[in-house]
Amino acid sequence: MSVEIYGTLGPSCADAATLARMIDAGMTGIRLNLSHTTLREAKPYLDAVRAAEQETGRSIGLLLDMQGPELRVGRVREPMVLEEGTRVVLGEGGIPLPEEVLCAVTKGQTILLDDGKLRLRADSADCALVERGGVLRSRKSAALPGVDVSLPVMTAQDRENLALAPSCGVTAVMQPFVRNADDLKTVRAAMNERGGAGIRLFAKIENRRGMDALPELLPNADEIVIARGDLGNAVPLWELPAVQKRIAAACRASGTPFMVVTQMLASMEHSRVPTRAEMSDVFNAVLDGAASVMVTGETAAGEYPADVIRYLALAAHAAEAFLKENGK
Repeated sequence: MSVEIYGTLGPSCADAATLARMIDAGMTGIRLNLSHTTLREAKPYLDAVRAAEQETGRSIGLLLDMQGPELRVGRVREPMVLEEGTRVVLGEGGIPLPEEVLCAVTKGQTILLDDGKLRLRADSADCALVERGGVLRSRKSAALPGVDVSLPVMTAQDRENLALAPSCGVTAVMQPFVRNADDLKTVRAAMNERGGAGIRLFAKIENRRGMDALPELLPNADEIVIARGDLGNAVPLWELPAVQKRIAAACRASGTPFMVVTQMLASMEHSRVPTRAEMSDVFNAVLDGAASVMVTGETAAGEYPADVIRYLALAAHAAEAFLKENGK
Protein backbone atom coordinates (compact mmCIF):
# COMPACT_ATOMS: atom_id res chain seq x y z
CA MET A 1 0.00 0.00 0.00
CA SER A 2 1.30 3.46 -0.91
CA VAL A 3 2.38 5.94 1.73
CA GLU A 4 -0.46 8.24 2.79
CA ILE A 5 0.14 11.93 2.05
CA TYR A 6 -1.47 14.34 4.53
CA GLY A 7 -1.84 18.09 4.38
CA THR A 8 -3.32 20.38 7.03
CA LEU A 9 -6.37 22.60 6.62
CA GLY A 10 -5.96 26.32 7.16
CA PRO A 11 -6.43 29.74 5.61
CA SER A 12 -4.03 29.01 2.75
CA CYS A 13 -6.13 26.08 1.50
CA ALA A 14 -9.61 27.07 2.61
CA ASP A 15 -11.13 27.01 -0.89
CA ALA A 16 -12.19 24.04 -3.01
CA ALA A 17 -9.99 25.02 -5.97
CA THR A 18 -6.78 24.94 -3.91
CA LEU A 19 -7.78 21.72 -2.19
CA ALA A 20 -8.53 20.13 -5.57
CA ARG A 21 -5.02 21.04 -6.76
CA MET A 22 -3.63 19.45 -3.59
CA ILE A 23 -5.60 16.26 -4.20
CA ASP A 24 -4.42 16.19 -7.82
CA ALA A 25 -0.85 16.63 -6.53
CA GLY A 26 -1.15 13.46 -4.45
CA MET A 27 -2.83 14.34 -1.16
CA THR A 28 -4.71 11.35 0.27
CA GLY A 29 -5.77 12.83 3.61
CA ILE A 30 -6.07 16.15 5.41
CA ARG A 31 -5.73 17.16 9.07
CA LEU A 32 -7.93 19.57 10.96
CA ASN A 33 -6.25 21.04 14.04
CA LEU A 34 -8.93 21.41 16.71
CA SER A 35 -6.66 23.47 18.95
CA HIS A 36 -7.62 26.44 16.77
CA THR A 37 -11.28 25.72 16.01
CA THR A 38 -14.12 23.28 16.63
CA LEU A 39 -15.60 20.76 14.24
CA ARG A 40 -18.82 22.77 14.11
CA GLU A 41 -16.98 26.03 13.37
CA ALA A 42 -14.90 24.31 10.70
CA LYS A 43 -17.93 23.49 8.52
CA PRO A 44 -16.83 25.90 5.73
CA TYR A 45 -13.48 24.07 5.57
CA LEU A 46 -15.20 20.69 5.46
CA ASP A 47 -17.60 21.89 2.77
CA ALA A 48 -14.59 22.98 0.69
CA VAL A 49 -12.98 19.54 1.14
CA ARG A 50 -16.16 17.80 -0.05
CA ALA A 51 -16.42 20.15 -3.04
CA ALA A 52 -12.78 19.40 -3.94
CA GLU A 53 -13.48 15.67 -3.69
CA GLN A 54 -16.37 16.06 -6.11
CA GLU A 55 -14.26 18.13 -8.49
CA THR A 56 -11.43 15.59 -8.56
CA GLY A 57 -13.54 12.46 -8.24
CA ARG A 58 -11.37 11.23 -5.38
CA SER A 59 -12.14 10.88 -1.66
CA ILE A 60 -9.54 11.71 0.99
CA GLY A 61 -9.26 10.93 4.68
CA LEU A 62 -10.23 13.49 7.34
CA LEU A 63 -7.96 13.44 10.38
CA LEU A 64 -8.97 15.29 13.57
CA ASP A 65 -6.13 16.50 15.79
CA MET A 66 -7.71 16.82 19.23
CA GLN A 67 -6.94 19.35 21.97
CA GLY A 68 -6.19 16.73 24.61
CA PRO A 69 -3.70 17.38 27.42
CA GLU A 70 -1.77 19.92 25.38
CA LEU A 71 -0.43 23.19 26.80
CA ARG A 72 -1.00 26.22 24.61
CA VAL A 73 -0.78 29.98 24.83
CA GLY A 74 -4.21 31.62 25.10
CA ARG A 75 -5.67 34.20 22.75
CA VAL A 76 -3.72 37.38 22.09
CA ARG A 77 -5.37 40.41 20.48
CA GLU A 78 -2.49 40.83 18.07
CA PRO A 79 0.89 39.13 17.58
CA MET A 80 3.29 39.84 20.44
CA VAL A 81 6.86 40.77 19.59
CA LEU A 82 9.18 39.30 22.23
CA GLU A 83 12.59 40.96 22.06
CA GLU A 84 15.63 39.01 23.21
CA GLY A 85 17.03 40.29 26.49
CA THR A 86 13.77 41.91 27.64
CA ARG A 87 11.50 40.73 30.42
CA VAL A 88 7.85 39.80 29.95
CA VAL A 89 4.91 39.27 32.26
CA LEU A 90 3.47 35.77 32.46
CA GLY A 91 -0.28 35.48 32.83
CA GLU A 92 -2.71 38.38 33.11
CA GLY A 93 -1.45 41.48 31.31
CA GLY A 94 1.29 39.56 29.51
CA ILE A 95 1.68 36.19 27.84
CA PRO A 96 -1.61 34.32 28.44
CA LEU A 97 -0.59 30.91 29.75
CA PRO A 98 -2.82 28.20 31.27
CA GLU A 99 -3.15 28.25 35.05
CA GLU A 100 -1.55 24.79 35.15
CA VAL A 101 1.60 26.25 33.58
CA LEU A 102 1.74 29.29 35.85
CA CYS A 103 1.38 27.07 38.93
CA ALA A 104 4.26 24.87 37.76
CA VAL A 105 6.71 27.68 36.92
CA THR A 106 9.57 28.23 39.35
CA LYS A 107 12.64 30.46 39.20
CA GLY A 108 15.06 29.32 36.50
CA GLN A 109 12.48 27.22 34.62
CA THR A 110 12.79 27.18 30.83
CA ILE A 111 9.55 27.96 28.97
CA LEU A 112 9.38 27.03 25.29
CA LEU A 113 6.74 28.55 23.03
CA ASP A 114 5.66 27.77 19.44
CA ASP A 115 7.53 24.45 19.14
CA GLY A 116 10.58 25.99 20.80
CA LYS A 117 10.97 28.90 18.40
CA LEU A 118 10.79 31.20 21.43
CA ARG A 119 12.54 30.49 24.74
CA LEU A 120 12.01 32.19 28.08
CA ARG A 121 13.74 31.79 31.44
CA ALA A 122 11.47 32.37 34.44
CA ASP A 123 12.51 34.88 37.11
CA SER A 124 9.39 33.97 39.07
CA ALA A 125 5.90 32.56 38.46
CA ASP A 126 4.82 35.78 36.74
CA CYS A 127 7.95 37.16 35.04
CA ALA A 128 10.50 35.79 32.58
CA LEU A 129 13.55 36.80 30.56
CA VAL A 130 13.32 36.39 26.78
CA GLU A 131 16.35 34.30 25.79
CA ARG A 132 15.25 33.61 22.22
CA GLY A 133 12.86 36.16 20.80
CA GLY A 134 10.37 36.31 17.98
CA VAL A 135 6.69 36.84 17.30
CA LEU A 136 4.13 35.02 19.43
CA ARG A 137 0.62 34.39 18.12
CA SER A 138 -2.52 32.94 19.70
CA ARG A 139 -2.80 29.25 20.55
CA LYS A 140 0.84 28.37 19.97
CA SER A 141 2.30 25.48 21.94
CA ALA A 142 3.84 25.93 25.38
CA ALA A 143 6.21 23.53 27.14
CA LEU A 144 8.07 23.31 30.44
CA PRO A 145 10.98 20.92 29.81
CA GLY A 146 11.45 18.49 32.68
CA VAL A 147 8.12 19.36 34.33
CA ASP A 148 5.11 17.05 34.25
CA VAL A 149 1.98 19.19 34.12
CA SER A 150 -1.10 17.07 34.84
CA LEU A 151 -4.10 17.64 32.56
CA PRO A 152 -7.20 15.57 31.73
CA VAL A 153 -7.07 13.24 28.72
CA MET A 154 -9.86 15.10 26.92
CA THR A 155 -11.42 18.52 27.16
CA ALA A 156 -15.17 19.11 27.10
CA GLN A 157 -14.70 20.45 23.57
CA ASP A 158 -12.96 17.21 22.57
CA ARG A 159 -16.03 15.22 23.63
CA GLU A 160 -18.34 17.53 21.65
CA ASN A 161 -16.11 17.18 18.59
CA LEU A 162 -16.12 13.38 18.87
CA ALA A 163 -19.93 13.41 18.95
CA LEU A 164 -19.96 15.19 15.58
CA ALA A 165 -17.10 13.19 14.04
CA PRO A 166 -19.11 10.33 12.47
CA SER A 167 -21.58 12.65 10.74
CA CYS A 168 -18.72 14.79 9.40
CA GLY A 169 -17.00 11.88 7.68
CA VAL A 170 -14.00 11.78 10.04
CA THR A 171 -11.78 8.79 9.27
CA ALA A 172 -9.19 9.12 12.07
CA VAL A 173 -8.58 10.93 15.36
CA MET A 174 -5.16 11.99 16.64
CA GLN A 175 -4.75 12.06 20.41
CA PRO A 176 -1.95 14.48 21.41
CA PHE A 177 0.54 14.01 24.24
CA VAL A 178 -0.42 10.41 24.89
CA ARG A 179 0.99 9.36 28.27
CA ASN A 180 -0.13 5.74 28.68
CA ALA A 181 -2.48 3.08 27.33
CA ASP A 182 -5.29 4.35 29.57
CA ASP A 183 -5.30 7.65 27.64
CA LEU A 184 -5.97 5.75 24.41
CA LYS A 185 -8.56 3.50 26.02
CA THR A 186 -10.41 6.55 27.34
CA VAL A 187 -10.52 8.18 23.91
CA ARG A 188 -11.47 4.91 22.21
CA ALA A 189 -14.37 4.43 24.63
CA ALA A 190 -15.58 7.98 24.00
CA MET A 191 -15.40 7.40 20.25
CA ASN A 192 -17.37 4.15 20.51
CA GLU A 193 -20.03 5.75 22.70
CA ARG A 194 -20.56 8.44 20.07
CA GLY A 195 -20.88 6.17 17.05
CA GLY A 196 -17.25 6.35 16.01
CA ALA A 197 -16.28 2.69 16.39
CA GLY A 198 -15.00 2.61 12.81
CA ILE A 199 -12.79 5.68 13.21
CA ARG A 200 -9.06 5.00 13.54
CA LEU A 201 -7.11 6.24 16.57
CA PHE A 202 -3.63 7.75 16.15
CA ALA A 203 -1.34 8.22 19.17
CA LYS A 204 0.95 11.26 19.05
CA ILE A 205 4.30 10.77 20.78
CA GLU A 206 5.30 14.25 21.94
CA ASN A 207 7.18 13.92 25.24
CA ARG A 208 9.25 11.55 27.36
CA ARG A 209 6.19 9.99 28.98
CA GLY A 210 4.91 8.98 25.58
CA MET A 211 8.32 7.67 24.56
CA ASP A 212 8.60 5.58 27.73
CA ALA A 213 5.05 4.25 27.34
CA LEU A 214 5.48 3.21 23.70
CA PRO A 215 5.39 -0.59 24.37
CA GLU A 216 1.93 -0.30 25.94
CA LEU A 217 0.71 2.16 23.30
CA LEU A 218 1.53 -0.01 20.30
CA PRO A 219 -1.29 -2.58 20.76
CA ASN A 220 -3.81 0.17 21.55
CA ALA A 221 -3.22 2.52 18.63
CA ASP A 222 -4.09 2.14 14.96
CA GLU A 223 -1.11 4.34 14.12
CA ILE A 224 1.73 5.99 16.04
CA VAL A 225 2.60 9.60 15.21
CA ILE A 226 6.22 10.71 15.61
CA ALA A 227 5.37 14.37 16.31
CA ARG A 228 8.74 16.02 16.11
CA GLY A 229 7.62 19.52 17.06
CA ASP A 230 7.03 18.92 20.75
CA LEU A 231 9.41 15.95 20.82
CA GLY A 232 12.09 18.47 19.89
CA ASN A 233 11.22 20.35 23.09
CA ALA A 234 11.33 17.19 25.21
CA VAL A 235 14.79 16.09 24.06
CA PRO A 236 17.82 18.01 22.74
CA LEU A 237 17.43 18.60 19.01
CA TRP A 238 20.58 16.63 18.20
CA GLU A 239 19.06 13.59 19.92
CA LEU A 240 15.73 13.86 18.08
CA PRO A 241 16.82 11.84 14.99
CA ALA A 242 17.78 8.91 17.21
CA VAL A 243 14.43 9.13 19.02
CA GLN A 244 12.65 9.04 15.66
CA LYS A 245 14.69 6.00 14.59
CA ARG A 246 13.95 4.13 17.83
CA ILE A 247 10.20 4.76 17.63
CA ALA A 248 10.17 3.73 13.96
CA ALA A 249 12.03 0.52 14.78
CA ALA A 250 9.61 -0.35 17.59
CA CYS A 251 6.65 0.24 15.27
CA ARG A 252 8.15 -1.96 12.56
CA ALA A 253 8.84 -4.74 15.06
CA SER A 254 5.24 -4.68 16.31
CA GLY A 255 3.66 -4.23 12.89
CA THR A 256 2.08 -0.92 13.92
CA PRO A 257 1.89 1.76 11.20
CA PHE A 258 3.52 5.09 11.98
CA MET A 259 3.48 8.66 10.70
CA VAL A 260 6.28 11.23 10.62
CA VAL A 261 5.32 14.90 10.93
CA THR A 262 6.59 18.43 11.63
CA GLN A 263 8.84 20.67 9.55
CA MET A 264 9.15 18.12 6.75
CA LEU A 265 9.02 20.92 4.18
CA ALA A 266 9.16 23.93 6.49
CA SER A 267 11.08 26.12 4.03
CA MET A 268 8.16 25.84 1.61
CA GLU A 269 5.97 28.07 3.74
CA HIS A 270 7.68 30.85 1.79
CA SER A 271 9.58 29.03 -0.96
CA ARG A 272 8.24 27.25 -4.02
CA VAL A 273 11.07 24.72 -3.88
CA PRO A 274 12.14 22.61 -0.85
CA THR A 275 15.68 22.22 0.40
CA ARG A 276 17.71 19.15 -0.47
CA ALA A 277 17.78 18.25 3.23
CA GLU A 278 13.98 18.30 3.39
CA MET A 279 13.72 15.96 0.41
CA SER A 280 16.15 13.60 2.14
CA ASP A 281 14.13 13.80 5.35
CA VAL A 282 10.90 12.72 3.64
CA PHE A 283 12.71 10.04 1.62
CA ASN A 284 14.40 8.56 4.70
CA ALA A 285 11.19 8.58 6.74
CA VAL A 286 9.61 6.35 4.11
CA LEU A 287 12.72 4.17 3.94
CA ASP A 288 12.33 3.67 7.69
CA GLY A 289 8.81 2.34 7.10
CA ALA A 290 6.51 5.33 7.59
CA ALA A 291 2.94 4.51 6.56
CA SER A 292 2.18 8.22 6.25
CA VAL A 293 3.87 11.60 6.17
CA MET A 294 2.25 14.93 6.95
CA VAL A 295 2.84 18.64 6.64
CA THR A 296 1.25 21.22 8.92
CA GLY A 297 1.89 24.96 8.57
CA GLU A 298 3.28 24.42 5.08
CA THR A 299 -0.26 23.95 3.70
CA ALA A 300 -2.30 25.58 6.48
CA ALA A 301 -0.55 28.94 6.35
CA GLY A 302 2.10 28.68 3.63
CA GLU A 303 2.20 30.37 0.26
CA TYR A 304 2.36 27.26 -1.95
CA PRO A 305 0.13 24.51 -0.52
CA ALA A 306 -0.29 22.54 -3.76
CA ASP A 307 3.45 22.65 -4.49
CA VAL A 308 4.14 21.41 -0.96
CA ILE A 309 1.94 18.36 -1.50
CA ARG A 310 3.50 17.69 -4.90
CA TYR A 311 7.03 17.58 -3.48
CA LEU A 312 5.94 15.60 -0.44
CA ALA A 313 4.29 12.98 -2.65
CA LEU A 314 7.16 12.87 -5.14
CA ALA A 315 9.75 12.27 -2.40
CA ALA A 316 7.60 9.62 -0.70
CA HIS A 317 6.90 7.75 -3.93
CA ALA A 318 10.57 7.95 -4.95
CA ALA A 319 11.44 6.24 -1.67
CA GLU A 320 8.85 3.55 -2.34
CA ALA A 321 10.35 2.95 -5.80
CA PHE A 322 13.82 2.72 -4.25
CA LEU A 323 12.59 0.11 -1.77
CA LYS A 324 10.98 -1.88 -4.57
CA GLU A 325 14.15 -1.74 -6.65
CA ASN A 326 16.13 -3.13 -3.73
CA GLY A 327 13.65 -5.88 -2.86
CA LYS A 328 12.53 -4.30 0.41
